[in-house]
Amino acid sequence: MSEARNFQVDLHGLVDLLSHHLYSSPRVYLRELLQNAEDAITARQLEDPDAPAEISIRTFAGGLEVRDSGIGLTVDQVSELLATIGRSSKRDEIGFAREEFLGQFGIGMLSAFMVADEIAVTTRAANGSTTLWVGTADGRYTVTEAPERDEVGTTVSLTARQGAEQWVDPQSVRDLALFFGSMLPVTITVDDEPISDGVAPWDPAGTSGERKARLVGYAQDELGFTPFDVIDLKVPAAGLDGVAFVLPFPANPAERATHRVYLKRMLLSESLEGLLPDWAFFVRCLIDTSELRPTASREALYDSPHLEETKEALAEQLRGWLVRLGATDPRRLSDFLRIHQLGVKALALHDDAMMELVERFIPFETNQGRMTLHEVRERAAEIRYVASVDEFRQIAGVAAAQGMLLVDAGYTYDADLLERLASVHPDVIVARFDPTELATAFEALDPATELDLRPFVAAAEKALAPVGCEVAVRAFDPPTLPVLYLVDRSAAFAAELRATREKVDGLWAGVLGALDTHDESKPQLVLNHRSPLVRRLSSLADDGVVGLAVEGLYGHALMLGHHPIRPADSALVNRSFLGLLEQAVPSATKDTP
Repeated sequence: MSEARNFQVDLHGLVDLLSHHLYSSPRVYLRELLQNAEDAITARQLEDPDAPAEISIRTFAGGLEVRDSGIGLTVDQVSELLATIGRSSKRDEIGFAREEFLGQFGIGMLSAFMVADEIAVTTRAANGSTTLWVGTADGRYTVTEAPERDEVGTTVSLTARQGAEQWVDPQSVRDLALFFGSMLPVTITVDDEPISDGVAPWDPAGTSGERKARLVGYAQDELGFTPFDVIDLKVPAAGLDGVAFVLPFPANPAERATHRVYLKRMLLSESLEGLLPDWAFFVRCLIDTSELRPTASREALYDSPHLEETKEALAEQLRGWLVRLGATDPRRLSDFLRIHQLGVKALALHDDAMMELVERFIPFETNQGRMTLHEVRERAAEIRYVASVDEFRQIAGVAAAQGMLLVDAGYTYDADLLERLASVHPDVIVARFDPTELATAFEALDPATELDLRPFVAAAEKALAPVGCEVAVRAFDPPTLPVLYLVDRSAAFAAELRATREKVDGLWAGVLGALDTHDESKPQLVLNHRSPLVRRLSSLADDGVVGLAVEGLYGHALMLGHHPIRPADSALVNRSFLGLLEQAVPSATKDTP
């Protein structure tokens, strides 16, 4: 025969669980006491809208008391609610949390046991007697009558246990009350000093200018910067109101943006992550919500479909601000984009309106100067881009001299944006430029000149045979550039793959072998026949000197193009340097006396 029994609760273990696993710090004890006081005031004002809304905190040697003008508890409520862990007065008759209240879990009072071994609650409800409830951390409590209070409300008193005195120090209490409760719509005092006027920075109190000054002052005092702009945020379905401060300096997109969030004017978190999409790293939010659910610790928001809908609504409002700025104040938008290009570029990857802003307002590097994609489209029927900054630096000047317009897409998001441009505008042709295409744009030499240069080319290729590089002589501008190193991307990948395969074990060698494209194309060293240096070099009859000079030009081309230097390349360049020094410094013809 089975018998129903109640669980036995180890209060010591439960308090340890709260302090080490639920709450991030013992400092939340004051937040929980403020929350209970605020909820009691709210409950009283639901019955009497003219009831006072005051919370008074007084410190004394080693402890404090929190006094509120709330609804108070009767003796029966004290016995029922304060003695039952997890039970809250802030629930309706079928057990659901009431929306008007901050507390919904019925465990807030236990947080005070993180700093004290004993809690005393003196409370009086309207038309009721005054009751004293005293609870201890070992799970015992007493309920007795107390001397009558003059007014309805509750006072919670505690003395810090040994080692927790810093949490009830007057300055600490003042700081914690200001930190957690400065936005609450009640009057809060600590040792008779007001810390809150009940006005939040985002409230519409005062003129628009006064409100703007209040918001800017908040950002300066609390966040440490003067915002570039302030964006109003409002999501009625989430009971959300607040602002987003636009950072006046570039933000690191790799760092998670954090935001200050309040729940019914009580601080929930000063560093909440994930409230906005990753692309919105250029803002810091200050918001209050009354409908989103907090976690049990009330230090984060509960992940739910409602929260996801709110995030999407906030993202849409930030996006709308950018679009409006582009339509109404292009100069200010340009100022913003100079600071926060990355955020807008990230958004443009999946948003057509943002893509239009990027196309018209964000300048890209090209080999013909900085210009927007809109300007590039007007100049070239086909947009060609280079996906590496080093590669662009190597060929930009040469391509410009041949009349080619190239976009440097070696920066974050640029290559993806150019590819997306083709999907937004089907009439636009976008293609990645291969450096080897330059050789086809160079002017070929006449047959007689090529015939005369054959011995020179043969000597040059012999010198570069150890590094597997072909040699070609072409005529191209500018004449000041004597040499250019061109390598096909597919061939470079295949060569690097084969080099890596030789260094790994059999298993990985087999895997890499399956990826080999078997492209046997060789890199090409193109010598510029319009260069006076190359023409002088080609006229030399000494193959040894020609070889040393070509090796030196090869090393110069590698460094100019920021190409990786292999051991074989390094050995060749060193040999060229020393050989040319030997030629430049003749040996002595006779011994000195």
